[in-house]
Amino acid sequence: MRQAYIYYRIDPGHAAHAAVQIDALLARMAGHCSQPPRRLIRCDDSAMWMEVYVGIIDFPAFAEALAKAAGTLDCATFTLGERHLECFLPPDPS
Repeated sequence: MRQAYIYYRIDPGHAAHAAVQIDALLARMAGHCSQPPRRLIRCDDSAMWMEVYVGIIDFPAFAEALAKAAGTLDCATFTLGERHLECFLPPDPS
């Protein structure tokens, strides 16, 4: 199963609104994951956020649903720059 990491900067003046919207996004995306998605904030930079999604079986469907949900929740209003989506797999146990 795949894991997705999305990182981005937020406008610090909109942090409270961003938290509400991202938490709603995580709730919408939970059905695509084997574990509840999480929102993290960088230790030394509170404007840098990350979303973590674990246990994704169908990554293309996940990515499409994520883009749609982020658009519906208007995440661009509090994001500075782009949201960066990265996909990772556990190493092959061979």
